[in-house]
Amino acid sequence: MKKERAETRARLTPMLALKASVRNGRLVLDEPTELPEGAVVELVAVGGDAFDGLDDEEREALHAALAEGITQDDAGDTVDADEVIARLRARAS
Repeated sequence: MKKERAETRARLTPMLALKASVRNGRLVLDEPTELPEGAVVELVAVGGDAFDGLDDEEREALHAALAEGITQDDAGDTVDADEVIARLRARAS
């Protein structure tokens, strides 16, 4: 499994996180960058409930599920990710 995980990691594209602000309807980068001229950058709005697409009930359920997961993790009630992936692959076969 370790070899497989390393191969997956090797295929992942490195990500560069940049911050920008909206000023006069334009996105303005808040920090210098050395990206090449003409580079295309995909922006995703963050920082607010309006951007997650969830209604209040869905957001409450999400937060409850996250809190439960954190509690389970703190208690050591977890399963190794490699084991979960192996189980899922076995089901798909």
